[in-house]
Amino acid sequence: MNEFVTLLTTGGTIASSRDERGVSRPMAGVGVDVDGVRVREVMTKDSSALELEDLDAIRVAVVDALAQDGCVGVVVLHGTDTMEESALLVDLFHDDDRPVVFTGAQRTADHPDPDGSRNIADAVAAARSERGVLVAFGGRLLPARGAIKKHTSDLDAFFSAALPRPKPLSWCSIAETRVDVIALYPGVDGAAIEACRERGASGIVLEAMGSGNANTHVVRAVKDCVAVGLRVVVTTRVPFGETSSTYGGGGGGHDLLQAGAVFSRELRAGQARIQLAALIASGASDRDVVDAFA
Repeated sequence: MNEFVTLLTTGGTIASSRDERGVSRPMAGVGVDVDGVRVREVMTKDSSALELEDLDAIRVAVVDALAQDGCVGVVVLHGTDTMEESALLVDLFHDDDRPVVFTGAQRTADHPDPDGSRNIADAVAAARSERGVLVAFGGRLLPARGAIKKHTSDLDAFFSAALPRPKPLSWCSIAETRVDVIALYPGVDGAAIEACRERGASGIVLEAMGSGNANTHVVRAVKDCVAVGLRVVVTTRVPFGETSSTYGGGGGGHDLLQAGAVFSRELRAGQARIQLAALIASGASDRDVVDAFA
């Protein structure tokens, strides 16, 4: 049996070209010609335009690819804006020893010095030799869980906290599970939290200040949300380091914890949102949610 790597294309900068005004747009039919690689187009979208059902579709395409006899691994070409979300969704449900490697590019395919071809080569090599769900980018091979895009334009664009993987979840769609992200700042009140609750959110991720702090208005709004069954997860706007529920005073992390919020120790807002949506969609208990984020 001939072994091969399946390469799934979804769009993004790696599959984009620039028009006469210098505007980058995704194009169909990515030209990838590598021995032992089979290419399948899943979609052609900027990753910033992806909906939750698109993330579901990427995960389903990965599973379908691994079901093919002879497939030793999968590479997913993806835009960098939301690569961390799609990669984590696949990771949350991945129960296969074979690798799934996400990659993309910071420069368009028609750039004088494109970075996509190098990233593809690294990703294909990893798909033949590694395990788990990974991000291959800028010469680095990183775990998907804990990954964030750390720079808007550098070719070495990603960082990963390399967090331990929890037990994979049983597959369920997240398309109908609304989880909103709210950024906190000096003087913020509970209006945005209340608006998300009124629009039918099942969960809220707070991108808090410092190690996971807010104010009394936010704490009060969180307590009201938890009382009606919404899950609230606290992350931080600080790029690196763990959150901590140690500050009190009425609006600190300790007060958020007492109000019923769950602290995401390391996952930042993008990935915390996807994990919370997956947990809610799968019917996870409150204890399961706490354990998953700890």
